[in-house]
Amino acid sequence: MDITHILEGLNDAQREAVTAPVNSTLVLAGAGSGKTRVLVHRIAWLIQVEKISPWGIIAVTFTNKAANEMKNRIEALLGEPIRGMWVGTFHGLAHRFLRAHHNDANLPKAFQILDSDDQHRLIKRLTREMNLDESKWQPRQTQWFINKQKDGGLRADKIDHEGDPYKRQMISLYKEYEGICRRSGAVDFAELILLTYEIIRDRKDIQEHYQKRFESILVDEFQDTNNIQYSWLRVLCGASNNLFVVGDDDQSIYGWRGARVENIQEFQKHYDTTKIIRLEQNYRSTNNILCGANSVIANNASRLGKNLWTEDGDGEPIRVYGAYNEIDEARFVINRISSELENGSSRSEIAILYRTSAQSRLFEEALIQQEIPYRVYGGLKFFERAEVKDALAYLRLTNNHNDDSSFERSVNRPTRGVGAKTIEQIRLTAKESNCSLWQAGKKLLSSRTFTQRAANALNIFYSIIEEAEIEIKDLELPQQVDEVITRSQLREHFIKSKDGKGQDRLENLEELVNATRQFTYLDDQGVTSDLDAFLAHAALESGDQQADYSEDSIQLMTLHSAKGLEFNTVFICGMEEGLFPHSMSADDPVRLEEERRLCYVGMTRAMKLLFISHSESRRLHGSDTYPFPSRFLREIPTNLIEEIRPKPKTSKPYVSPSGTLRDAQEITGYQLGQRVSHPKFGEGIVLNAEGQGASARIQINFETVGSKWLVVAYAKLSTL
Repeated sequence: MDITHILEGLNDAQREAVTAPVNSTLVLAGAGSGKTRVLVHRIAWLIQVEKISPWGIIAVTFTNKAANEMKNRIEALLGEPIRGMWVGTFHGLAHRFLRAHHNDANLPKAFQILDSDDQHRLIKRLTREMNLDESKWQPRQTQWFINKQKDGGLRADKIDHEGDPYKRQMISLYKEYEGICRRSGAVDFAELILLTYEIIRDRKDIQEHYQKRFESILVDEFQDTNNIQYSWLRVLCGASNNLFVVGDDDQSIYGWRGARVENIQEFQKHYDTTKIIRLEQNYRSTNNILCGANSVIANNASRLGKNLWTEDGDGEPIRVYGAYNEIDEARFVINRISSELENGSSRSEIAILYRTSAQSRLFEEALIQQEIPYRVYGGLKFFERAEVKDALAYLRLTNNHNDDSSFERSVNRPTRGVGAKTIEQIRLTAKESNCSLWQAGKKLLSSRTFTQRAANALNIFYSIIEEAEIEIKDLELPQQVDEVITRSQLREHFIKSKDGKGQDRLENLEELVNATRQFTYLDDQGVTSDLDAFLAHAALESGDQQADYSEDSIQLMTLHSAKGLEFNTVFICGMEEGLFPHSMSADDPVRLEEERRLCYVGMTRAMKLLFISHSESRRLHGSDTYPFPSRFLREIPTNLIEEIRPKPKTSKPYVSPSGTLRDAQEITGYQLGQRVSHPKFGEGIVLNAEGQGASARIQINFETVGSKWLVVAYAKLSTL
């Protein structure tokens, strides 16, 4: 058998990963090391050499874009379609499973998926129904609590309130929320995975079927998995040890949203026969950039370890600019961008990265002044736009009358006289009768509870939905969507809009219809109709798609948004203590390591040129601050750095009796970020300094006891 097409072009480590035995394997794939290539060629190897049917393979990604890219590349490599193979996100695959097992999940065949906005709306309604003060029991906080519990694999009845009244109330809200979802046949994103996991865990027949079916389980971006996702993978794998996971613990930056870097760190403990393969050859960045990134991330203690390298040359040094203030910083960045553009660079090859979104304002203003087109990456997605969500609500309600979230969104939009009092009556009846809002409204109409005006308005709404349901039965999907939008009168509503955005909203409605013309789905997805499939697609895709601007533009984004991207030229701005690393992380060793990983991610986005800037002064939260340069900056070897202007004379001001400014080293003899050792507290990092003479004090974050203030004269510190 000729397997040249599978192995050619792979380096030694990539080839080792692709051809590894079908056993537990952990591929530590550094930034720019070709992990997608490895996954694609690994699947081709499994099919052609190991003779595993595509039907017996499941590949999990974190975005639908990545899933589609992987599938297309596999088919191109093999020269044939891969029918039967499960390729998708955790949520997409869980949705596919629940469609096939809706009876086992006690769900209607046409169950609906609640996106984040729908979930928030439902929780807000529930809070009102339970007569809770929204200022105290904020729906967003409740939403976060519920999703966190689900991500941890916990149902409401499994949580111990520990005597905490706040937690007890949150658990009560969680219970009521679960009841509403069950009644309306709806599942949120977290529920998709939790429910799938529970069925496979508890139903041994289903468990055995899927464990036997899937001979190989492959996972991309494994470092970003949360608790319930990893639990799902483990129960799906069973005792077969057929997990092939690819990830990078150095790029785990989403701990704030539930990702557990511990999953990748503990993988070997769970699967003791695990083979670890390191992909360290980088095909993206110059050697100077890689050496700088390696030096920074080496300061993290809890990592599996790898060292990126490249066959390319050293390239340009990492350039560091010490600005006088944030205005000077923005001016420098934009002037440098102008120079790069004059030298032939395209705008899309240049990115400005920052720790917090608030930092973008000055860069935006400067770009506007210079008339340089730009794009703030990660803006509002198509399916999240209000007018699109309005239309989808009508479509979902037409498809499933018991969808409470869609009922609430559409019943009085456009305004038709269904007031807050009427809606509140419907909510109360739904709760008392344990039924959906649609059924409750019908019940109240039959009992002539409403005023004539309210009843007429509600009857008009019911007629719109019921007539649309009949009218669209024999139509193609684009005609179905267009017909429902027409009957909803949303177009007329936006034409009358006085906010200047009516035309844009109309165009978005038309684009929704266009989206259905381009929409296709596999027959084996378990959906009941084209409309059913499209509505699921809209919910699942809403978080992946970025606005597509045809104009070449400078890319502005947070460091978190930059993951997975690459640019010829990268500016990392605001590299200062308190900003990056963030003040909320500086005293927490675990969070500080994640901040350092974020810095590593930012640095490795750069292919050719990397600029890092920091300011002597910065206005934050309404006050002028005088921050130290970030400790991450000082972790880069000086031989890799070119100072565009000398370092600021002050990293944090201290006014002496003579009125002169002095820096931290002059005050205490120690540099910020310097590692020191104490006879009692052990090793730590210098965070801050203040005072003078015999009373000079130093703040140190110790690895064992946390942050301590010590008098320098008596501290008995030694440098490391």
